[in-house]
Amino acid sequence: MSAGTLDHLSILWPAFAAGLLVLATHVPLGQQVLERGIVFIDLAIAQIAGLGVIAADALGLPEGGLTVQLAAACAALGGAALLAWTERRAGRQQEALIGVLFVLAACAGLLLLAGNPHGGEHLKDLLVGQILWVGPGQLLALAGLTLVLLAAMASGALRRLGRFGFYAAFAVAVTASVQLVGIYLVFSSLIIPALATSHRSGRGRVVVGYLCGAAGYAAGLVLSALFDLPSGPTIVCALAVVAVALSAPRLFARSAVGAPADEPGFQPHR
Repeated sequence: MSAGTLDHLSILWPAFAAGLLVLATHVPLGQQVLERGIVFIDLAIAQIAGLGVIAADALGLPEGGLTVQLAAACAALGGAALLAWTERRAGRQQEALIGVLFVLAACAGLLLLAGNPHGGEHLKDLLVGQILWVGPGQLLALAGLTLVLLAAMASGALRRLGRFGFYAAFAVAVTASVQLVGIYLVFSSLIIPALATSHRSGRGRVVVGYLCGAAGYAAGLVLSALFDLPSGPTIVCALAVVAVALSAPRLFARSAVGAPADEPGFQPHR
């Protein structure tokens, strides 16, 4: 490998660090999402946070500023509060309501971008993120927020807040990551490691989920640099390949003995 290629790969370290910080909260939250049977909540909350960013831009607020972050956080927390309320009132329809909320937020964002000459570019950034352009300040902010969220989850503080505690933590985590890695990677970071480890339990499941996510981010970033591919979609595909490779031995072994491939652990939402 040439020195030029090594220099090219060295710029990927900040992006990889951002990916690890995203995975730190998204892996355990994704496992809870899978167990609750509300898989598309991440897409909905991420889209609502994105709507807050688009609305802030439409109001002329400076891009990437604190006010934009607050707008995204307020929008996501508002969505979290609404979903916590609908779970109490219409639990059986929760997944459908999450889907409707996602579509409404997406359409509202498109309407706000309709008159923006750079609307297509903004929408692309929202979907696939700008992970290669993450700066030290963004990494430090994400690291601080990640530590707070992990401490809250470990201490049981979120459980004491009930449904809203889960949805609020989810909203904060997604808001912090969606502008760095985009909606597609937020969804993939939450769900793909959770699916790949659904047959495991306890601490081992979280550890393997982290390893699966880290391998996917590392492989995706290296491949995107070597072949000049867009980083976000490449990482999503790499995460999927790593998850399939991790799950394949178990699936083939169960198929060989004629056992069903489904595992306990996916609990429908009640």
